[in-house]
Amino acid sequence: MTHPIAAEFLELPLRALADAALTRAGELGAEHADLRVERVRTQSIALRDTRLVGNHESEDLGFAVRVLRNGVWGFASAVALDTTQAAQVAERAIGMARVAAPMTSERVELATEPVYSDHTWVSDYEVDPFMVSDEDKIALLTAYSERAGGSSAVSHVTTELTQVLENTFYADLAGTMTTQQRIRSEPVVEALAVDENAGHAETMRTLAAPAARGWEYVTGQDGLVDWSAELDSLGPLLAEKLQAPSVEPGTYDLVIDPSNLWLTIHESVGHATELDRALGYEANYAGTSFATVDQLGSLRYGSPLMHVTGDRETPHALSTIGYDDDGVAAQTWDIVREGRLVGYQLDRAMAHRLADSLGTSRSNGCAFADSPGHIPMQRMANVSLQPATQGPSTPELIAHVDDGIYIVGDKSWSIDMQRYNFQFTGQRFYRIKNGALAGQLRDVAYQATTTDFWGSLRGLGGSQTYHLGGALNCGKGQPGQIAPVSHGCPSALFENIRVLNTDQEGNQP
Repeated sequence: MTHPIAAEFLELPLRALADAALTRAGELGAEHADLRVERVRTQSIALRDTRLVGNHESEDLGFAVRVLRNGVWGFASAVALDTTQAAQVAERAIGMARVAAPMTSERVELATEPVYSDHTWVSDYEVDPFMVSDEDKIALLTAYSERAGGSSAVSHVTTELTQVLENTFYADLAGTMTTQQRIRSEPVVEALAVDENAGHAETMRTLAAPAARGWEYVTGQDGLVDWSAELDSLGPLLAEKLQAPSVEPGTYDLVIDPSNLWLTIHESVGHATELDRALGYEANYAGTSFATVDQLGSLRYGSPLMHVTGDRETPHALSTIGYDDDGVAAQTWDIVREGRLVGYQLDRAMAHRLADSLGTSRSNGCAFADSPGHIPMQRMANVSLQPATQGPSTPELIAHVDDGIYIVGDKSWSIDMQRYNFQFTGQRFYRIKNGALAGQLRDVAYQATTTDFWGSLRGLGGSQTYHLGGALNCGKGQPGQIAPVSHGCPSALFENIRVLNTDQEGNQP
């Protein structure tokens, strides 16, 4: 459904602010200047055992001016939305560029991009969650909590809902002007079960991923999540997990569900192919990358089955947008093709600087700032593993495994500062014997290096197994920023992966 831009955002003096800021920046010698007005509304509701423990709503509203003067960035922001302030903020941004000039060793230039004059983009959703009353939201979450806690196996239930409405107005000296709106929602129900006799506890949560969808996703009215089935299953699944045997460490074939594999993609491919990490520019927050630019086109990232794309266009994905914070239109491109590294995620400055190495002189639209008080930086696109054409179902993948483990849902993870050595756990683990599931296991983690893991990819599910996972809070930068991002993938089969017993590892001296 197509929605209009929120009237209260359009009533702000957007064009007047742009005219004042950009005119002043141009008068002071900026070769590039852009103004971004942003409003981010966020609501978080939390219940514990049907009792409301939190209901917080906030709004971040302001504007920022970014300039390039003599090849040096300058940036400033403010919250008072008037034209006098806009001109003054442009002056401060120019002043910051002057201060930074003696410390800048390399001139910044931007890759060219077509001009988009007065374009509007709105994400695809049915019901704006901010048009739904708090009473209705709390009533639904209470019903979910009661249903999940109806099993005798469940000791406690935590229910949370996060919703975001983001509006962005962008204008630059070249003439691009865009106005955008997008919605995102994340409902989560987590159950806790305690085995007092054995002295241990287990948790399990619903598998519905955060998505760029509205209230219809939370209620299940869009048909994407069968909430009744999800909630009813938590208790029996937890009861089985409490009694499940602890995994025997060793080497196993793994069939990994999209609800788990998305996070492995995020950490080992998504972050590793951010170009600022590969160049060593981003090192303080979670490190750099082993996938350096000198290996572009030659690095064997995985098996020939591996085809990973980046995009800002997938409907309902969290990184999807019409135009990024550099004024670049959304695109789709290859990152890994037939197992080889062939592309990166980049913004306009990096695209221009490395045009010869990258084989392209255009940004692929990966600039984003999480608030009007932060400068845009290169942020992750929707990075997704493509399914096999007419590929098998998940049960058919499992049927090819004699001795293995089927992994469902994400949980904890660890990865080194170059995105190379990692370890992941999950929500549920099932032993596979002779091509069939043979009950749950506990205490499972899989461990590998990035290239060994993806090199062991031996089977991909078809489009019927493909799902989007993701997170609202991918962190990066100093000062830190968060960004929403989705990762699509099918079920996949990996051979001979090392599996650890987390209980044994945790109890080692």
